Amino acid sequence: MRESTIMKIHYGTALAAVALVAVHILMRMTMGFADSLEYETVLANYKFIPYAIMLELILILLSVHGFNGLRVILLELKQGPAYEKAVSYGCLAAMFALIAYGSRTIIMTNMGMV
Repeated sequence: MRESTIMKIHYGTALAAVALVAVHILMRMTMGFADSLEYETVLANYKFIPYAIMLELILILLSVHGFNGLRVILLELKQGPAYEKAVSYGCLAAMFALIAYGSRTIIMTNMGMV
């Protein structure tokens, strides 16, 4: 994939993440801070499907954005075809692992397995 396309994805994920995190914060502000951190409240958030979908989108957007930013930083430290390939595939693998683990948590909680 061309680097300009990757950077467009990077900027798009940043803008979308800011919008969704703002919605998330606004929803948290509808109740007291301590109440929003109670176990039952957190479980209820995961069981409310639209909110769970929004949390999943935030997870994906921040993972893509964060690991691409890490990839860019690591590529600025050192260059070379083998190094660049290792960094890119390593960041991609870590991103998928994080999304899979976070999605697993959201799905398990939503289905009442926790």
